[in-house]
Amino acid sequence: MSVGGSIESIILDGRNFSVASDAEAQRKLGGFENEVMANGDGTARLIKTRVPLSINGLVLDISDDRGDQEFLQEFSDSNDFKPIVITYASGADYAGTAQIVGEIQVSSQSATGTINLAGPGKLTKQ
Repeated sequence: MSVGGSIESIILDGRNFSVASDAEAQRKLGGFENEVMANGDGTARLIKTRVPLSINGLVLDISDDRGDQEFLQEFSDSNDFKPIVITYASGADYAGTAQIVGEIQVSSQSATGTINLAGPGKLTKQ
């Protein structure tokens, strides 16, 4: 049986963030994407391109009291990929190493911030 729903939380370099219940995040495990290229004689070649893991559209609960935006900016400013663990509504946890890609914007009205993550290797189910 498939179980969808809200992402429960994400841990970024040891710090836990709640995720907005209506966030629709997209997960890419990483690995290879394939393309088939035709040859003139009717045969074909398989072209494998390595792609990074990614999680796009994470809407995090941001607390000014905890300094969450500052933490996210420091995470982004670092030169390393850092450990992440995402817990889904199904109870499944996926882990990998990643870095914030793109901008970090925080909404004052909803006290949320949207981030995208990408990293080397694969997200693995724990």
